[in-house]
Amino acid sequence: MNVMITGAAGGLGRALANECASRGYNLFLTDMNEEGLLRIKQGLERQFDVAVAVRACDLTSPESVDEMLSFIDEHRIGFDMLLNIAGLDFEGGFTRRERENIVKIVTLNDAATLRITHAILERRRPGRQFFIVFVSSLASMFPMPLKATYAASKRFLLDFAISLRQELKKQDANVLVFCPGGLATTPEAMRGIEVQGFWGSATTNPLEEVARKTLDRALAGKGIYVPGVLNKFLSFCGKVIPRSWVAAVIRWRWENAQGKWLTGNDNI
Repeated sequence: MNVMITGAAGGLGRALANECASRGYNLFLTDMNEEGLLRIKQGLERQFDVAVAVRACDLTSPESVDEMLSFIDEHRIGFDMLLNIAGLDFEGGFTRRERENIVKIVTLNDAATLRITHAILERRRPGRQFFIVFVSSLASMFPMPLKATYAASKRFLLDFAISLRQELKKQDANVLVFCPGGLATTPEAMRGIEVQGFWGSATTNPLEEVARKTLDRALAGKGIYVPGVLNKFLSFCGKVIPRSWVAAVIRWRWENAQGKWLTGNDNI
């Protein structure tokens, strides 16, 4: 199986690359961090009997994506699975963030994901089942003051993935949307989990475990994966409790957490 992973130099992307390689899958890894990609390539090829190709790319740039696609076409690489991992967030209230940072959340999380998904669907290997994974978030289940842009961008991915799954059923392709709680992917993410106290740790998912289960569920033809019993319960609450009530509770909770998290920004 040939698998493409975006955001492969980050924590979840790296965990999924390792899980795929352990299963004998060949990999095409992309990220803006070229040095990180090369380190991962060397480690995976040393540990597993798989082929690993890497290409640094800015997914928010159509020109950069076209250059990567030319590389793929030149080497006649076809794919059986696409793992859309690349994404970002900037913590803090909407008016407290720089305007272009707010826009960049949507540009990478949504526009860039659409761009690469469309391109790789055109480069699937013929005659084989195809799999796509989108990384949404537990945040996609709720309106989230102080994380409004991020949560909305992940809601877009959730709804898009569910719709695309139906579109591609007759084309022998399966779409899974992964909606995790916290993931300890970076020092900043770990700090965010820590300042939330009990709720932060209780909704956090182990990287290696969710990487394994995400692949298992995608291959089994599942549509949505929300890891953890508490996260499943919270996602259910998001469906049955009035959204204005949910937004008010989240505002109260995140005001305190982000005040601790963002140094010098206690009045968010």
